[in-house]
Amino acid sequence: MNLFKLRRPSPSLDDLILDAKPAILRDELSTQCLMPSVERPPHVFVRGQGSWLWDSDDRAYLDFSQGGAANSLGHSPSVLVRALADQAQALINPGNGLHNRAQLNLADRLCRSTGSDQAYLLNSGAQACEAAIKLARKWGQLHRGGAYSIITARNACHGRSLGVMSASVRARENRFEPQLPGFSHVQFNDLPALHAAVDAQTVAIMLEPIQSEAGVIPATEHYLKGVERLCRELGILLILDEVQTGIGRCGTVLAEQRYGVRADIITLGKGLGGGVPLAALLARGNACCFELGELEGTHHGNALMAAAGVAVLDTVLDSHLLEHVRDNGRYLGEGLACLARRHGQGELRGQGLLWGLSLSDDSADAVVKAALYEGLILNAPQPDCLRFTPALTVSKSNIDEMLLRLTRAFARVHAAQLQCRKGIAV
Repeated sequence: MNLFKLRRPSPSLDDLILDAKPAILRDELSTQCLMPSVERPPHVFVRGQGSWLWDSDDRAYLDFSQGGAANSLGHSPSVLVRALADQAQALINPGNGLHNRAQLNLADRLCRSTGSDQAYLLNSGAQACEAAIKLARKWGQLHRGGAYSIITARNACHGRSLGVMSASVRARENRFEPQLPGFSHVQFNDLPALHAAVDAQTVAIMLEPIQSEAGVIPATEHYLKGVERLCRELGILLILDEVQTGIGRCGTVLAEQRYGVRADIITLGKGLGGGVPLAALLARGNACCFELGELEGTHHGNALMAAAGVAVLDTVLDSHLLEHVRDNGRYLGEGLACLARRHGQGELRGQGLLWGLSLSDDSADAVVKAALYEGLILNAPQPDCLRFTPALTVSKSNIDEMLLRLTRAFARVHAAQLQCRKGIAV
C-alpha cells in the first residue's frame, strides 16, 4: 500500500478563502448555453443603482470595477435612463447611411469639448483603435510616401480584434495571437527606445496615457511630452488610445490635458456610453483624411447609443463632476496608500479614479474572490495588481466602505495563506 496516497492533499488558497462561501445561487436560467469566454462567479446580478449591484438573492455588492470602467456614471443613472427611454420612443437606428440628430449632436459636442476637427462613432474601443490604425495608414499614403508601420508600447492592450491585438503585447497571458505586419513594440516610458525604433516606414506612434491592463502604469510627463516632440520633429502622427482614460476618468475630459500634450488621433470608448456600447474616433488637422465609404458599420452612430453618449458627455461637462473626480480621486488614492502600508503591499499608481495597487505576491485573483465574499467587486488586470475604477459619481462614504471591505478581504487571504503553509508543513 502506498501511504503517500492516504495523505491529505495540500489546501488550496482559493478553496480556503471561500470555505464559508454562500451556496451557489439558483436562477431560473442556466449558463450551459453560454459560450465560455471569461471566468465568472456563480452569482446572477439583477439590478444596480449608482455604486451598488444586487444579485438574485438580493444581496448588495459595492462595485469598484463598474464593468471595467464602462459605467462611468454608475449603474442605471437617471440621466442615462431618461435619455435612452426618450430616444427609444423616437428613433433607434435609421441606418448608417442616414443622418440622425443624436449622432450629429454627439459628434459636435465631442469635437468642441476636445478641440478635435472630426469624430466618427463606433461600437467598441477595439473598433475605434482599429479605425485609428486605418486612418494613420491612409495618412501615410497621402503624406509620408506610403509609410505604414506603427510603433506601440510593450504590455499595451488596444482591444481584441486581430488588427489591434497585433498592436498589443499582453504580459499577463503570455500568448501571442497571429500577428499582422506593420507593428513594432518598444518599452513603455523609454524615449531612447522610441527614437531607435523610428524608420522611414514609421507613420505613427500609438500609446495609452495609462497602460490600464498592464497594471495601471502611467506615462511620465517627460516621456509623453517627449513622444509628442519626437512626432512633430519627424513628421509622424501621435495616436493616443484614451479608451480607458477619456471622458473624465482622470479628472479631465481627456488624459492628454493632464499631460499638456495634443495628439493627432484619439480613440474613446468604455465610459463614453455609460455602459452602452459606444466608442469614438477623433482626428485633428490633416489627420482628417478618410473619404466616403472608407468607414462602414451597421450600428455605428445609431441614434440610441449616440443619445447615451450625449447624456454622459453633457453630465461630465455641464456639472462639477470633473472637480468631484479629482477630489475623490485624491481621497481614494490616500486611502489605498494607507491600506497598502498597513498590509505590507506594494506601489500605488494612477490618476483621478483609475488606480492600480501592486501586491507583495501574485494573490490578486485570490483577493478579488475574497472581496466578492465581502460584498465588494474588484478587478485584477495582473496576477499581482488590483485595479479600482469606480463610478465617476462615487462618494467618499462609498470609498470608506470599500476600504473596510478590502481590509477584510486582505485579512481573509492572509489567514488562508497561513493555513496553506500549515497544511503544506504537515
